[in-house]
Amino acid sequence: MNIMEKEKIHLEYLLNATSKTILWSAISTPTGLEGWFADRVHSDNKHVVFHWGKTEKRTAEIIGMRAYSFIRFRWTDSEDPHEYFELKMTNNELTNDFVLEITDFAHADEVDDACGLWESQVETLRRTCGF
Repeated sequence: MNIMEKEKIHLEYLLNATSKTILWSAISTPTGLEGWFADRVHSDNKHVVFHWGKTEKRTAEIIGMRAYSFIRFRWTDSEDPHEYFELKMTNNELTNDFVLEITDFAHADEVDDACGLWESQVETLRRTCGF
C-alpha cells in the first residue's frame, strides 16, 4: 500500500427528518450547504466553490448526482482520481426517518479527525434544519 493512499470512511447519521425536500436541499444546494458545511458556497452546476473563514477555499466538481438520493463531489486539487466525498440520503422505512450517509477519504492518521469534523458538521446540520 502506497503511503499517500487514503482510507475510505463511511459514516451514517440518523436524522429525525421527515422532509426529504429539506434534507436534499441541505446537502445539494449552495444555500443548504452554507447552513452547515461551509461559510460560503458558490456553484455553476458543475463546480462548487466552498469558502471557510476569510481565506480558506476549495473547489470540487460534482461527479455524480441523483435527485433525492445522493450527490458526489471530487476535490479538484485531489491527486487521486478515485477519491471523492459523497452525501447520500436513505429512508428508514420503519421509522420514516432519514439516514445521512457520508463517504469520504482520509490518511490513516487523519481518520479520527475527519470523523470528528463530520460529526460536528452534522450536529450543525441538525441544529440548522431542526432534525
